[in-house]
Amino acid sequence: MISNQILQSTIDGLKGITRIDLCIIDTEGKVMATTFQDSEGFVGPAIAFMESPADSQVVSGCQFFKVFDEHQLEYVLIVNGDSDDVYMIGKIASFQIQNLLVAYKERFDKDNFIKNLLLDNLLLVDIYNRAKKLHIETEVRRVVFIVETNREKDGNELEKVRSLFGGKSKDFVTAVDEKNIIVVKELAENETYDDLEKTAEIILNVFKGTETEKDVYVAYGTVVNEIKEVSRSYKEARMALDVGKIFFEEKNIIAYSTLGIGRLIYQLPIPLCKMFIKEIFDNKSPDDFDEETLTTINKFFENNLNVSETSRQLYIHRNTLVYRLDKLQKSTGLDLRVFEDAITFKIALMVVKYMKYMESLDY
Repeated sequence: MISNQILQSTIDGLKGITRIDLCIIDTEGKVMATTFQDSEGFVGPAIAFMESPADSQVVSGCQFFKVFDEHQLEYVLIVNGDSDDVYMIGKIASFQIQNLLVAYKERFDKDNFIKNLLLDNLLLVDIYNRAKKLHIETEVRRVVFIVETNREKDGNELEKVRSLFGGKSKDFVTAVDEKNIIVVKELAENETYDDLEKTAEIILNVFKGTETEKDVYVAYGTVVNEIKEVSRSYKEARMALDVGKIFFEEKNIIAYSTLGIGRLIYQLPIPLCKMFIKEIFDNKSPDDFDEETLTTINKFFENNLNVSETSRQLYIHRNTLVYRLDKLQKSTGLDLRVFEDAITFKIALMVVKYMKYMESLDY
């Protein structure tokens, strides 16, 4: 069904051109859009007109027109005046509204198709049959973006994203739940992952300066070449969204291809994680380390295990850093200056972070 806003915009535009007032009433007698006051007074005559066999009629100095959607009556259009010019304007307006009905129905059908495609609700043969019927190309490069927003604060996030892509018939913007907006974007042959990052930044910029800005995250999957693989890109984008919140909390844009080892850790069962942490830290936990130790560890990893650079950035003597690393080795049995131990320690820290995140979801 066409929104009241679109109907109102349509007849406002027609009035701006013709200087003739119009009103649209649905089959239940509800005024959907109007350009003049006291339009409620036409509800009774409109309902009576619906019962008549005529497709158009002059009532009380106004032209009444029936607007059909595939032989099903959808609206009554009322045009103020009874001259031949007004009749012609009414026919043009009726034709315009019928075209809107067709366009919105097609968009609704495509929207349903894309939703079912993303959620893997279609058989392979149905994917190609329905894509052909809806004139959607099956063998082009596409990628899926997920835009997570706090849509409770502002209800028009979907329209904001649609304003970027909605005009391009080859891109699809939809939503499968209350928080996430999904963009299925068609790509040119020369578009790269750098271009996808720029697209994500453009999406994020739409929300700059709004109340929801800090709550917006954009994630995207890998590029796929066939329509049947679009659901894979969607699943990748979903994983990127979740993994990004755990291991890249400082980022609002995250690509599946940049998740690294976090992608593997995210798929580990919690009991296995607990077992691993117990083996590494015994009965201790990284949470038990003091702030100084944690800062030293993180800075050491940031500088690729370089003692000199780490001590310089921490504004401490090299020997002080060595002392801290020796102390850590005694308490954990892991020497961060040894690559294998450093890898083990880094993974353990990430596993603990993952476990804490999963625990927070249970509350």
